[in-house]
Amino acid sequence: MGASSPFPSPAAIARAELLTRERFVYEGETLEEALAPGSARRRALDAALAEVQAGASTPSVQWRRRYSLLLGLERLLSDEEPHLADGTVLSAHQVDALSGTLTALLAEVQRNGNGPSTNGSTPAAEPAQLASAAIPGEEEADLDDGDEDEEPQDWQYDEEDLEFDEQPEDPNAARRFWFEHATGAGKTVAALGFVEASRTGGVLILTHRRNLVDQFNGELRDRGYRDRISPPLLEGKDAANGPVTVETYQWFVRNAGRISDAYAIVICDEAHTALGEKTSAAIRSWSGPVFIGMTATGALIARHVTDLFPTQTSRFDLAQAARRGVIAPLRCIRIPPGPGVRTIAKVPLRRGEVDTEFDQEMLAELLDQTPFNMAIADLYKTRFNGVPGVVYAAGVRHAYNVAQAFRDVGMKAQAVSGETPKRQLARILADYENGKIDVLVNAQLLAEGWNSPRATICMHLAPTASKRIYQQRVGRVTRRHQGKEAGIVVDFVHPATKHDDPVVTLHSLLDRDVYRGGAIVVGPVRRGRGRRVRVERRVLPVTPDPERRAEVFERELWRIAVEYLDYGEQHVWAALAGARVAPNGWRRAKAMLHFDRGGELKRRFLLTALQRNRNSQLRLRALQEIAASRDAEAFDTAIDIMAGWPRDERREGVKIMLQALAERRIGRRDQANAWIWRMAEYTREVHEEYAVARWPETKRLLGLLVNSSGAAHARNARRLVHATRKEDRRLSAALLAAALAHTPEAEEALRGARTRMARKPAALARELLRNFPKGRRSKSRRRRKAGAGATNGSEAEAAVGAAALDLDGDDTSQDGQLDVDELDDEDEEADVDVEPVAVEERDEDEDADEQDTEAAA
Repeated sequence: MGASSPFPSPAAIARAELLTRERFVYEGETLEEALAPGSARRRALDAALAEVQAGASTPSVQWRRRYSLLLGLERLLSDEEPHLADGTVLSAHQVDALSGTLTALLAEVQRNGNGPSTNGSTPAAEPAQLASAAIPGEEEADLDDGDEDEEPQDWQYDEEDLEFDEQPEDPNAARRFWFEHATGAGKTVAALGFVEASRTGGVLILTHRRNLVDQFNGELRDRGYRDRISPPLLEGKDAANGPVTVETYQWFVRNAGRISDAYAIVICDEAHTALGEKTSAAIRSWSGPVFIGMTATGALIARHVTDLFPTQTSRFDLAQAARRGVIAPLRCIRIPPGPGVRTIAKVPLRRGEVDTEFDQEMLAELLDQTPFNMAIADLYKTRFNGVPGVVYAAGVRHAYNVAQAFRDVGMKAQAVSGETPKRQLARILADYENGKIDVLVNAQLLAEGWNSPRATICMHLAPTASKRIYQQRVGRVTRRHQGKEAGIVVDFVHPATKHDDPVVTLHSLLDRDVYRGGAIVVGPVRRGRGRRVRVERRVLPVTPDPERRAEVFERELWRIAVEYLDYGEQHVWAALAGARVAPNGWRRAKAMLHFDRGGELKRRFLLTALQRNRNSQLRLRALQEIAASRDAEAFDTAIDIMAGWPRDERREGVKIMLQALAERRIGRRDQANAWIWRMAEYTREVHEEYAVARWPETKRLLGLLVNSSGAAHARNARRLVHATRKEDRRLSAALLAAALAHTPEAEEALRGARTRMARKPAALARELLRNFPKGRRSKSRRRRKAGAGATNGSEAEAAVGAAALDLDGDDTSQDGQLDVDELDDEDEEADVDVEPVAVEERDEDEDADEQDTEAAA
């Protein structure tokens, strides 16, 4: 280092680079930028120069653990396209994991400054002794690794076992990091990125199963790191060429305190399986290396993961991976369990330290039924025959029974479990990859640590209440493969199951608001490219949040499968549909209520259309359907609603209701009587106009009634009633309809006369119906739509027709009857056109019968 310059000479920098096999100044950088005093790279250079001056030929353990990964990540990320030894270019999310770790390491170096490191081999010796004494079973270190239990060691321990002593018994917490990558997104490649970065520091990769050790070693060989693969280094053995060892957590626990200091980096695969008491204690006690945890389910158990790995450096979850096309899109189908299977709600939940799960023994007892197993086999063969998949059963025996049911229907299926011998398991998995087996049935063996891009169907025959387990299962079908359009997840739940249900579904895992059978739940939609399932047209809201459910109703009103909603929400839908239905959607809205046998939803739909729909033609159409339904309660409510309509629309509504009363019996006689006179009051001016034109004395009698009060008003009411007895029925009904009483005595006189006249409500309704003017219908409605001039002409013709009153009542034509069904098609127009003629024929027959009755009296 020159006396006049604060920076080392180029020759000194070259010697340090030769020792460390890393660069300190990159192309385009100046010494001031690269080696600023106090920076992490300058500290690494100063430490390396000190070792060079001491005559070291390789970096010390302390230097490798502190700086080898940091400088290696800077070197790897300085490339325009970071890549591995075989040329594999790292994707964006893998680069994020590396850069996040680099940022955390830089912050840790800046925080600790140049003080004495607690990560060297010497300080690590004492904690190693403590770990050796604290971990039982170390005396079994000489056991054969091939006989150890390779099942994942999850954290099933009591809460009091989690109580660790206060710091500083966890001095290495600042150097333990973790990142989350979705299954199939390339966690293994990201791990090899750390191997590429560390040229001098050893890398120890820990996983939870022996078969994954072989997988990792295979990846190392394929990616160009064959020469760096090393057997486990123990008892102070050292190597400065960046040895890479892959072992299990069980091996790590047994050899805690005896592992070589050559390992500067420890990569924990499936980090959530390292949270057990023994494994986590061993990790905490080893204060030398940098620990990097990898998991696909960290977000679901972040509180527990961060207790051991405090710093998260990157997150690339299932939804992000699918949206970016890194993994296969996911489709979902929900199938309700058959009636032969009792409800899952009867299975108790067992609460663990991290999550909650169903009681597996009771779940197996519930699901392991021969009819159910055969039904599942038939379902798979019918819908997914020949498509490779994985079926998750409720226990080992259930898995073998289901596999046998699959074979009985002619499918290539095999069951595997933890009891399957290693060689036989390897052979079965190889046959699955080669296409000799299409369906693998298991309990939980294949939930993690096994990857097959060929797997397409993930069938949750045994439901789970744990989102962590569910995501691990789904991860088996997320890898991309030639000819694989999307992974298909089958959930055995009711289609309308909400997220607050104990059973986890794909939609609850990803917090989706809407379920649509067979549709893409997450990931890009590629139409017409090998889709294996039919996508349903209708949707269902599945979010439990009331506000979000309301948004779904607003957004997807006409696509909701109403029959699957709760009873209260069905009424909400009917009311909303009635208020918003358009003329071209009327038939569709009624068809969506096809399941309503009792008619309550249809009644709600029609009454809401009467009250809130803005289209006057649809209101009249709803009125027609209410009248046709012969529902007395709805009929009465509809008459009340009509009172608030505009005059012309109210008149047309009264005509529809009177015609319904004339054609069929609705409600009781007293109800029909009250309805008729209420509607007569709505259209009093129509009946008064007819009565005045028919009998000139009408104007005087009605004038006396209106302009009198007190006793004179009652006398005039009785005089009017007496006058009606001398006239025919039609004129009498018109007079009583036009009369308006102001006092109780007059009201009683009019009510008595009206009651006597309404002994036959159908006949009275026909008489009042004949008083309405009959407008002339234009020759063609469609021709009228041709232009504005035609429209104006039709309005003029309608006005002339309305002015032509039939004062004699001899016409039998009723062309003025409103044709509301013309909204649909000409066939319905023809049906409505015929109805008034039939009504008039019945009028004449009943008039003759009544005249005969009066003559006999």
